[in-house]
Amino acid sequence: MKAPLNRKVLVVGYGAATALGNTFAATWEAAVAGRAGFRRITRCEVATRSNVVGEIPDWDPAGLDFVTRKEASLWDAGYIFLTMEVCRQALAHAGLTINRETGPKTACLIGSALNGTDAYRIAMDNYVNKGPLKVSPYLLPNMCANLPAGKAGMLLGFTGPIFSPQGACASGNHAIAIGARMIRDGDCDFVLAGGVETCLIPEIIQGFANMLATIKVGPKDRAAADPSQASRPFSIDRKGFVLSEGAGVVVLAAEEAARSWGLRAKAEVAGIGWNSDAHHFTRPNPETITRAMREAIDDAEIASPDIGAINAHGTSTPAGDRAEVDCLRAIFGRHLPAIPVSANKSQIGHSLGASAAIEAALAIEAMHRGIVLPTVNHLPDPEFGDLDVVPNQVRQHPHEFVLSNSFGFGGTNCCIVFRGI
Repeated sequence: MKAPLNRKVLVVGYGAATALGNTFAATWEAAVAGRAGFRRITRCEVATRSNVVGEIPDWDPAGLDFVTRKEASLWDAGYIFLTMEVCRQALAHAGLTINRETGPKTACLIGSALNGTDAYRIAMDNYVNKGPLKVSPYLLPNMCANLPAGKAGMLLGFTGPIFSPQGACASGNHAIAIGARMIRDGDCDFVLAGGVETCLIPEIIQGFANMLATIKVGPKDRAAADPSQASRPFSIDRKGFVLSEGAGVVVLAAEEAARSWGLRAKAEVAGIGWNSDAHHFTRPNPETITRAMREAIDDAEIASPDIGAINAHGTSTPAGDRAEVDCLRAIFGRHLPAIPVSANKSQIGHSLGASAAIEAALAIEAMHRGIVLPTVNHLPDPEFGDLDVVPNQVRQHPHEFVLSNSFGFGGTNCCIVFRGI
């Protein structure tokens, strides 16, 4: 194999659809305003108190110009059209034109935790109620994890590698990390890297509720009257995460390729730290999580006090938030109280495989603008008295480096340091 080129990897654009908005611009505007995008579910009916979710507002795939009636009938896994649209938005934001020169050098890595489970649900309903011949011959393609990236390529014209990094809730960061290594080594010049999740179906909602992962909103909970308060990372009354749909795509570029095509960089992928827990399928292992953070900082060739802000995994579960704070204390020690810690899931919920990419884009944009986004719905927890969570409103805070954390079921960890440009 050829020697790696050791190129710098830049972030030149992004796209997103979240509970706050169906574009990155709409998401950003709502995030800066301190809003949270939660409501009781309208996508389906569920018989559980875990019925507060994050739905993408004004999201109607049938209204997209590339979705014909035939396409809509064949591709019934929601993550496919969502990926195609958000990839299109990301390329437009970056200003990258896909043509005969850029297309072969552009890869697309889109991770997902649950893939096409909604398509499987439709197929099972047809099988049980209409008979085996009514199962769509497109069921298997709809469930193939690489199909969203593949369909995005068919729409947009790139022909570099496409695949789906499967890192559960850390999938988006895994996609960015792998894409950065591919560009660094010279396998491609550009990468659309991120994650997607269309998880709001009854079985998935009920499954998370039964494993006590998502919040159950009782009549005395503050989210009963105001569902937007359901997700509250690092708060004393946190009770579990809010399940959300969403997608996030970050456009990566080799430094010289970005310069050649006149693309403006927002940040550099400065350091990557990734490992696994070998511990438990849901309970985190502080030792390996701490090591992942430390290795990301070491890979960026900086010291921990150089980190100017932290984008926390911050799921709003009692044990998960506590473990992450313990790891941050181990890394930053006496410096931790001076480093703002934002938890975007307080506003957009937990979109599983999409969450890390969405949060990376928000963290980069905040760094680019010299601010930090808030952790909304916050009620102080004395246990976290040394933690500055940027409570409830945006803050001016120029910084050069941000650490973005993501951890997933199965004990998979991926932390990335971005440097502002």
